[in-house]
Amino acid sequence: MVEMVSRPYATAFEKYAVAHPEVLCLSADLTSSCEVDGFRDRHPDQFLSLGMAEQNMMSFAGGLGLAGYRPFIHTFGVFMYRRPYDQLMASVAYPRRKVRLMGFLPGVTTPGGMTHQSIEDISVMRSIPNMTILETGDATEVESICEAADSIDGPVWCRVLRGSVPRLFDTPIKVGEMRELSDGTDVLVVTSGICTEEAMRARAAFAKAGLSIRHLHLHTIKPFDSDALLDHIASVKHGVVTLENHVVDGGIGSLVAETMAEAGIGKRLVRLGLKDTYAHGGSRPYLMRFYGLDALALVGGIEDIMGQEFGITETHLDAARVDDVHSLVKAEAL
Repeated sequence: MVEMVSRPYATAFEKYAVAHPEVLCLSADLTSSCEVDGFRDRHPDQFLSLGMAEQNMMSFAGGLGLAGYRPFIHTFGVFMYRRPYDQLMASVAYPRRKVRLMGFLPGVTTPGGMTHQSIEDISVMRSIPNMTILETGDATEVESICEAADSIDGPVWCRVLRGSVPRLFDTPIKVGEMRELSDGTDVLVVTSGICTEEAMRARAAFAKAGLSIRHLHLHTIKPFDSDALLDHIASVKHGVVTLENHVVDGGIGSLVAETMAEAGIGKRLVRLGLKDTYAHGGSRPYLMRFYGLDALALVGGIEDIMGQEFGITETHLDAARVDDVHSLVKAEAL
């Protein structure tokens, strides 16, 4: 039974910020939605509300970084880069300010539709010089994201999970490393974020079907250890499948493809994720099934690599965790 942790970010950020008074909490009018409302109430001297003015907030954070503070910006991921992109580049990334960009609602983790779903942020951030990219996949990684991000000498983009989050791992994020969740020899599966839990749902079904799956989870997307990935690719016979809560262009699928191409690796690669589309509104399980981001989609990707069908259906997979779309706290689920 997977342990579920309620609001791990709220607890972790408060603990970290109180121990580091040079850390400042910045909010763009989504304070409770980003789980820092309790911190605001208990530690007002370390909290700044910049309102719905993300461009100003980004420049302000750059100035705070110049003054020796380490601002943690809290808002939904889409509002962190689409509107203030110029300020992000000029005031934060170019001068390598120690600004920690805590982006909530990554990918299809919200029913809010395209205006709230951050689906291309990794591809954008990968192209920005000086930018580190971290993504949380479970409660332990959420609990360790603040310390991990704050260890970087420069700006850090973080994809943060909120609400009720499963605990899948026992160890915190170690920047630059990847997690090896299973050691197999047929196919390499590379996942990140919420897609890792989906891949783990299929582990027993793959074993029963006689498939030997090597599974890597990425919490650090930039910088990336290409040599370690190449070692894993060399250890499997048939190829690689990537599964991500993001568009396939520029995300971890592209990252793996670039690594394989530059090294002259001729094995098959199947990239699963959003394919040149925006996602509409709906529950997370529905959206992951509709757009091919879930465990069953992974089964199809592996069948493609292997060139055969294994008869694995939803009934053979471990049960999916189903979240309520709405809540009493946030009736609009935002």
